[in-house]
Amino acid sequence: MEGGYQMEQQHIGKLLPIEGYQINLQKDLPTDYQLALTHLYQPLIGSEAVSLYQTLLSEYYLKTSAVEPKTHHTLMNYLSLPLDKIYQSRLRLEAIGLVNTYKKETSQKNIYSYVLNPPFSPSAFFDDGMLSQLLYHHIGENKYMELVQAFGEYKPKADIEGEEVTADFSDVFSTFPASADWKEDTPGFSEKEKTEGPTISANHANIDFPWIEQMLRQRMLPVSRILTLSNKKLVNQMVVLYGLTSQDVENAIFWAVNDENYLDVNEFKTACHDLFQSRQDKAEIRLVERTTSEETDKKKEPQTKEDKFMHLLENISPKQLLEDLSGQAASAQDLKVIRDVMSQQGLSTGVMNVLVHYVLLKTDMKLSKAYLEKIASHWARKNVKTVKQAMNLAKSENRKYQQWGNKKYYNKPANKEVIPDWFKERKQAESSNSESPVQVIDQGQETETEDIAALLKRYSES
Repeated sequence: MEGGYQMEQQHIGKLLPIEGYQINLQKDLPTDYQLALTHLYQPLIGSEAVSLYQTLLSEYYLKTSAVEPKTHHTLMNYLSLPLDKIYQSRLRLEAIGLVNTYKKETSQKNIYSYVLNPPFSPSAFFDDGMLSQLLYHHIGENKYMELVQAFGEYKPKADIEGEEVTADFSDVFSTFPASADWKEDTPGFSEKEKTEGPTISANHANIDFPWIEQMLRQRMLPVSRILTLSNKKLVNQMVVLYGLTSQDVENAIFWAVNDENYLDVNEFKTACHDLFQSRQDKAEIRLVERTTSEETDKKKEPQTKEDKFMHLLENISPKQLLEDLSGQAASAQDLKVIRDVMSQQGLSTGVMNVLVHYVLLKTDMKLSKAYLEKIASHWARKNVKTVKQAMNLAKSENRKYQQWGNKKYYNKPANKEVIPDWFKERKQAESSNSESPVQVIDQGQETETEDIAALLKRYSES
């Protein structure tokens, strides 16, 4: 009850009974749209949202709102629903791709244009990666296969005035209980695709496609054949559905590429689901409306220097970090080393960035594969998953890692070391409470501090 109350409170004031609406139909409906609405869409968005869609559709055919816009009070009477329920149902329709909403402000009141998009035909519904996977998780395998058999085997726009205010899929729904360290607002996909189906924007994609393309080329795989427009859309959908990282997507793609160097979409979806299950401890995929307020949804800006640096490491690729630290283009050999270590040890992009930064500063800007593998293996055994965990472990195990480097991987005087800026404070605190001799730090420390300051300044300006 508390979650429902919060959702109602969140919707209050978003829409007023006196505000008007008009209806348009994007294109003709498929003959079996009623079957699709009842058996395929309704399990996902609920009966109230389906009822709102059918009411708007019937009004369009009756032309009741064509001459003069009707008020939303009319809809309240038609549906016998309070306005917050109607608004909530509208958001569900927008998120699933059945309605596009445009808002036009006038001197008297706001006028909304509801553009109805036809439901997918059953065959097209099953062909959509996100919708088919969502339905599978909602109704279970047995019922899903019954519907597939019932609908037959499936094979793998209007001139409107006003500003589009259609809700994004990830603004309305979450599909799994996100862990504390899962981040959703990261750069990735292109601008919002004007395609049918759920609306997914760039802000909710978690993919570094240039990195994926580079990895494919290094394995001599045809990028244009694998990352087609439809496959990129599928990748984008699976990222939002399962909360995957770029490294997860890379692993799933390599798993799903067949002998002809095409992406097997069914194998790719299976791989994405397996990756999700391995990380989320068998959590269920369900459409759950977000209940947090807009204020709490906004990510807090990092305040301290360490927080800003952690945020930077979480949101750039290892290639970009390597080039910014070295001041030159990353070599193919260095990228291969990074890719191999990430895939072998299962490190996330952010954790790999911490490792790259640490090793470069410890080895005089030399990316030693043996040293990377040694520390990465230790982090994998310690189940390091986040940037913060990686930085804390680097701080606490600094002496051990330094010994590993001095003994085996590179030659460097024991009385001089470049210490990354993000663990100096803790080392100083440890030294003040310990009788162990204080380590001697050369001028490289000041240089490293200046490098980080320059990096932070560069990214804050961009």
